[in-house]
Amino acid sequence: MNTAGTIDRPLTHDPQKQAPMKPSTHEPTGSATPDVITTGANDSRQNRTREMQLIPEALARAHMHDRLHEARQERQAMSLVTARRMQRRAERASRRARRALAMAVMQ
Repeated sequence: MNTAGTIDRPLTHDPQKQAPMKPSTHEPTGSATPDVITTGANDSRQNRTREMQLIPEALARAHMHDRLHEARQERQAMSLVTARRMQRRAERASRRARRALAMAVMQ
């Protein structure tokens, strides 16, 4: 398939490898008709600033920050529960050891 690419479907997406645009030969230079003046529409389109385009990214970043914060808090809570469980286990072992020592001394 040796067909040339079109504007919508270029042969390559690399701008360095694409053929440069050539002016039309059947139209004299500078003969383009002026565009319709739509200042209101252009002004409203210009309202889409870079910050506005980055809002979804900022929202995703804030959401991930919140999720990481929740995960960190959950890990701390789990480690606290584990530490308390180990402390109770150590206290029971200590009581058993004292009781065993007291029984050995009494006999």
